[in-house]
Amino acid sequence: MLDDLLTPFKPRITGHTELRAQKNASRSVSLLKGNVVGNTQSETSGCSARVYSGGFWGFASSAEYNKNALEDALTAAQKNAAFLTKRLGSPKPGLAAIENTLLTTKRADVHDHAQRVFLDFAKEVDDHIAKTYPGLTSRSVTLNCDYMEKRFIVSDGADGRTLIPRAFCYVSMTAEAPDGSPVELYEPFGGAGFFDDQFADPKTLFPKIAELYEKLMKKREGVFPEAGTGTVILDAKLAGILAHEAIGHTAEADLVLGGSVAGPYLNKQVASEMVTLVDYAHTALGAEAPQPIYVDDEGTRARDVALIENGVLKAYMHNRETAQRFGHEPTGNARAYLFSDEPLVRMRNTAILPGKDKLEDMIASIDDGYYLIQTGNGQADLTSEFMFGITMGYEIKNGKLGRAIRDTTISGVAFELLRTVTMLSDEMTWSSSGMCGKKQPMPVGMGGPAVKCRVNIGGR
Repeated sequence: MLDDLLTPFKPRITGHTELRAQKNASRSVSLLKGNVVGNTQSETSGCSARVYSGGFWGFASSAEYNKNALEDALTAAQKNAAFLTKRLGSPKPGLAAIENTLLTTKRADVHDHAQRVFLDFAKEVDDHIAKTYPGLTSRSVTLNCDYMEKRFIVSDGADGRTLIPRAFCYVSMTAEAPDGSPVELYEPFGGAGFFDDQFADPKTLFPKIAELYEKLMKKREGVFPEAGTGTVILDAKLAGILAHEAIGHTAEADLVLGGSVAGPYLNKQVASEMVTLVDYAHTALGAEAPQPIYVDDEGTRARDVALIENGVLKAYMHNRETAQRFGHEPTGNARAYLFSDEPLVRMRNTAILPGKDKLEDMIASIDDGYYLIQTGNGQADLTSEFMFGITMGYEIKNGKLGRAIRDTTISGVAFELLRTVTMLSDEMTWSSSGMCGKKQPMPVGMGGPAVKCRVNIGGR
């Protein structure tokens, strides 16, 4: 755990000043067909200071964490802010005051293990796959565990510590289709917590791997979808990536200032009245969210942001500076990935809220369409135009699931797609295995229910 070297600096920070110490640590083991192709551990730590003066930010960091490093970073940040204020224009008002509070939000002390523990776990999983499913043409197992720990003080904000760990095991299987082409499917298993929180015994993964194999065999016999615009059900994982990539980014206030499509739509209908979309801070629907952010890196106590309510775009996500520019309250969305990074407006846990429909009723309501359940990638731009890869799905024929489909893509404009939503399932699923890539990587949570809508789908 990071030592507290920041408290003695409290009397010296005035105006708006942020001091942050941070450690990012990760362990990773990768096996390809039983061979170790990756075996790494990394740790990045240091401290930073950020000062807001006259409308400009001064920032400095150090790869060391000691009294002298903090002293140097603070002095440099103050000088940088003063220099920019002098050279770049007339002074602007300071940041509006926020609640000053003491806040400690760590799950527990850091849990660490020898690298051999991770390697043995991955090997046992891989051995099981090799023995149980000998017909595979390829397989891979990757175990990745990381955590982000921060100790910070902010002159007019929070004084606290956060620790956010996560652990995932990624399993990929490849088989040969009847036409000779390779067919692949992968699944991440795990979630929030340290390695021993998620993976007490490799055998707990075996039933999930069996389900993955069963899907792969169906995909192996699958067909290509018919290209065109059609009615589909996007399962929860796809709803989550839609909420994050195609909607969430357009509602980050710094990107709104940069010209995102959400700018002119505030307080206007952008979706079906059934759709409510929220960026949760730390607690969602009575349980802790995958990436619980109780306070952000500017010292702001984090709160939920209802971006879309009953189809109407109601809010943006803010840091303190963008909130002041818009005349809104800061929402606690300022996050930095490394000690050497300045905080940006970032999502935390973004999700479409569930509805009242049963998935089986949603399937039964479609005569000819597709049930799309898994994605391998996705991208979107600030117009909310998106394209997502689909790695698993099924035909829907006469209200029943049909054949599995092969890899394809879906595309469209998210704000147009959301207007076509006619049903939402009553169950919601979270995913948090990836990283958001807005200038800096960042762990995020995304989720949603199954969504019935219309979308463009690719063919062969």
